[in-house]
Amino acid sequence: MSIRLQELVDRLGGQLIGDANTTVTGIAPLDTADSSQMTFLSNPKLRSQAAQTKAAALILSQADDPAIGASYSGARIITHNPYAYFARAAQFFAEQAAIPLVPGIHSSATVHPDAEVDPTAYIGPHVTIDANVVIAEHAIIEAGCFIGRDAKVGGRTHFYANVSFYAGCEIGQRGIIHSGAVIGADGFGFANDKGTWVKIPQTGRVVIGDDVEIGASTTIDRGTLADTIIEDDVKLDNQIHIGHNCHIGAHTAMAGCVGVAGSAKIGKYCTFGGAAMVLGQLTIVDNVHISAASMVSRSILEPGHYTGFYPLAKNAEWEKTAAIVRNLGSMREKIRELEKTIKSLTEKK
Repeated sequence: MSIRLQELVDRLGGQLIGDANTTVTGIAPLDTADSSQMTFLSNPKLRSQAAQTKAAALILSQADDPAIGASYSGARIITHNPYAYFARAAQFFAEQAAIPLVPGIHSSATVHPDAEVDPTAYIGPHVTIDANVVIAEHAIIEAGCFIGRDAKVGGRTHFYANVSFYAGCEIGQRGIIHSGAVIGADGFGFANDKGTWVKIPQTGRVVIGDDVEIGASTTIDRGTLADTIIEDDVKLDNQIHIGHNCHIGAHTAMAGCVGVAGSAKIGKYCTFGGAAMVLGQLTIVDNVHISAASMVSRSILEPGHYTGFYPLAKNAEWEKTAAIVRNLGSMREKIRELEKTIKSLTEKK
């Protein structure tokens, strides 16, 4: 597959400088791209590498162009966000290279007679689809998936192999759920009665919006009474856990191993670094950014970047610091007593 640069710019936008008839067959990193490929510069620190790239075309910003244009002989596509442009170009090439799936239901799949599967959808081997399920147009359900009673899958949504999508759950259009994800398992709800745990039935659902991507082995629990909500364009990495009755706002992104306890409400346009933890019942407003491995133990009501962990140190130094932290309570009392003594002496003087 090859495409003329002018055709690509007509699709994706940007300002083309150079030969519009140059053809490219794909996109590659600065240091490995050859004369049949295009590449991109999103980090100004790599300007010198970009100037020497062998790529046929270079995606870059207006700010970087003056430093590159004099020494780079290939075509240039100037855009306000080279990284996002790269992503869209990569999507285009990936779509052209993909092997199309033939719509239809594989002979080994089990589809309940009351299920509604659009004729344009693909249902792979050993898929199980329960009663009253709705699978919309051009959806892809790969091998071994389970879709429970009354669930709904939107148009062009793609379930990779072995996804479990429990009863009553819903996902909108153009979603992606990767292998091993479990959507709609019971939340961790138990009442304690004199040391014995009494299970609380989890009768809510998981309701997922449009353009949501959910990583491999990620789990999202159904609500106890109300629903767990994942709004549009949320991106969840691999091995994330979202507890029951959580509400994740649109365009929020979470890196791997994030954990969100039940009934937390997270706003729009938030980001969470890997292994960040959010306690239950908290509220986090829009545009909050949490550093990796941070523990959110209280509600955050003001946008900003938050970090909550000790910097890495040698073990011996860390142990000394930990000992000091454990004694902060008694040290505070001693300081208060000293302040009282100093104040008393000052007044007498």
